Amino acid sequence: SAIILAKLSVVPVRRGYWGNKIGTPHTVPCKVTGKCGSCLVRLIPGPRGTGIVSAPVPKKLLQMAGIEDCYTAACGSTGTLGNFAKATYAAIAKTYAYLTPDLWTETVFTTSPYQEHSDFLSKNHRVGGTQKQEAKAY
Repeated sequence: SAIILAKLSVVPVRRGYWGNKIGTPHTVPCKVTGKCGSCLVRLIPGPRGTGIVSAPVPKKLLQMAGIEDCYTAACGSTGTLGNFAKATYAAIAKTYAYLTPDLWTETVFTTSPYQEHSDFLSKNHRVGGTQKQEAKAY
């Protein structure tokens, strides 16, 4: 049961850049917050080489998540280490919850039925009321 719960608790971690998109992603993609109990943890992207600026509990979780550079801000009762760790986990899990423009699917626009109908009418009908025969293309 503990193994099943551990496997269900695995979440993908999205990493991003701070500034220019050079090299591999190294920080969180945007500012994210996680909350558990009274403890609120905010992860803020940091420039390359900063390291993880954090208390020991979130630092260990962020290192395990593969985040190299990150600033953190915490509010509430951070002495309750269980809630502090869960709030950090919730913030890390939210990295994929935020939909940024680079994750948008490409929109393919089609002509509206009204436009298709008016194009057909302008091609095949005269204004005077008599119908023009379609020219056969050989």
